[in-house]
Amino acid sequence: MPSPPLALIFLPFSVLARAVQVYEDVSQLPTLSYDFVVVGGRASHLCLGSALTLFTGGTAGGVVTNRLTENPSWSVLVLEAGPSNADVLEAIVPLLVFDISAEYSWNYSTTPQSGMNDAVLAYSRGHILGGSSSTNAMIYTRGSRDDFDRFANITGDSGWSWDNMLPYFFKNEKWTAPADGHSGAGEFDPAVHGHNGVNSVSLSGYPWPASDTRIIQTTKDLPNEWAFVLDMNAGVNLGVGWLQSTIGDGGRSSSATSYLGPQYISRPNLHILVNAQVSRVLQSTENSLHFNAVEFSQDQTTLYTVTASKEIVLSAGAIGTPHILLNSGIGNKTTLESIGISTVLDLPSVGQNFSDQPVTSNTWFASSNDTLESFTQNTTAFEEDLVQWNETRTGPLVDTVATHLVYIRLESNSTIFESFEDPSAGPQAPHIELSLNPGAGKLDVTPAGHFFSSTNAIVSPGGSITLNASDPNPFNAPLIDPALFTSEFDIFAMKIAILKSEEFLSASAWKDYIIGPVDVLAAALVSDAALEAYIRNTSIPASHCVGSAAMSAKSANWGVVDPDLRVKNATGLRIVDASVMPFGPSGHTQAPTYAVAERGSDLIKASWA
Repeated sequence: MPSPPLALIFLPFSVLARAVQVYEDVSQLPTLSYDFVVVGGRASHLCLGSALTLFTGGTAGGVVTNRLTENPSWSVLVLEAGPSNADVLEAIVPLLVFDISAEYSWNYSTTPQSGMNDAVLAYSRGHILGGSSSTNAMIYTRGSRDDFDRFANITGDSGWSWDNMLPYFFKNEKWTAPADGHSGAGEFDPAVHGHNGVNSVSLSGYPWPASDTRIIQTTKDLPNEWAFVLDMNAGVNLGVGWLQSTIGDGGRSSSATSYLGPQYISRPNLHILVNAQVSRVLQSTENSLHFNAVEFSQDQTTLYTVTASKEIVLSAGAIGTPHILLNSGIGNKTTLESIGISTVLDLPSVGQNFSDQPVTSNTWFASSNDTLESFTQNTTAFEEDLVQWNETRTGPLVDTVATHLVYIRLESNSTIFESFEDPSAGPQAPHIELSLNPGAGKLDVTPAGHFFSSTNAIVSPGGSITLNASDPNPFNAPLIDPALFTSEFDIFAMKIAILKSEEFLSASAWKDYIIGPVDVLAAALVSDAALEAYIRNTSIPASHCVGSAAMSAKSANWGVVDPDLRVKNATGLRIVDASVMPFGPSGHTQAPTYAVAERGSDLIKASWA
């Protein structure tokens, strides 16, 4: 996609007229003792004239910080690292999502993936205000009712069930009119959405009629094969439906712009220390299994300690949270001691059960010029569209990269079930997602032309987050192994996903639109072996990672946290982020993470009521 003209880069956020409790250096903190210390999130500062604008928070950490500071008698310190997104155009304009600079990522990579010919893959996690909620594709999916009912069953806590979590989805969500102002009638069900929450959610705000009409027509022509679902966030997401995204007023709605917007970040009981990377949580001197201190550094050399009289809340994500725990001596005793780390708490599940969804992007030539390439391959048109967005928050840049989602279950008599148990959460949960996009899947397909794509995601087995035994410095990246395609089930499911995409685009509604697959996909479709090779050679991780600090029943001999999200066999330490979900939801992880953080915040508040 063409680079944005520098003259159009501007700051859409208001500068705070009043001082906020944000500090750049630990020496500036008025105290090193707080009621709560929240670890996680990404933030920095931006000086504009004589005023200081500071934003803070990762996806879950922003929620926890907001909700705890609602009580003016509780003091909260947030330890942050990374830059602000206040002047980062790519993190504000939705369709520039794939242009976000490496400067705003942790730039992780995986271990060699045995299921992908030992490829080492880039692993994106947001290193910017709002964490990955500022760098993701903004897709809003809650998953299936079965996903949350499985959480409830495995933890023995009905509070995690779909019916009991739905109010937390509502509490998070502020349904917002799409950028073009259309009513959305027939595209969603307003009864299953929150309208008074914090995070904006909307339908696509720019029409692509050439493909939109064909998608819906396919559901009318072939309702048994491709059923239309009015709202994928109603609890049963099987079928074809309109995409919903965390976008409001034509711009990204992240946890930084919502939960930690100017009206919240200026609370006097909230202190934020930026550029502070946490290395460990520490036990109290009186009780070795009570954690009340956090060790951090601002230069990766000098270490500082801050105490929490009530709780430490880890919200560093499915990679950061287990990394901190392991460096703190919380994990598998045998493994930790083999690399010279004294075990404080033997919890073998820390860093295990890490899972992600592999993604394969597939592209077809299209006969229509009503595609993203109308401006991604035309610098003049792109600059005009950016001017339009800048002036009116309308036009093709107001949306993320897809218009519709399709969720599918494998046939119950699929041969794969002769060898594998069904990994889905239940009969209403899908195995496969197709994300439909009026443009090339990677926005960089050559030669020039117009395209349509289907990006496919599937379930995946558990991998792991471990420390690098050769260099266990707590400020270095951990070893990230999502174990992609190590299960034959995943290969089978991805083959079906691609063949289903081809089947969908072969329906009569597409006969004058789809010309055929691009060369690399055409070659893959000639045989089963070629398709498998294509999958293993071209797939990437979705960065929908969960599970590395999973919750389980209080009596379970596995897991990292109990159903109240307290670290097992310890006090003073709680985890509130995507790492606690024991299984990946059947969809994208953003919305479930917000809901988990809302409930987690209530659990913390109830403990200290």
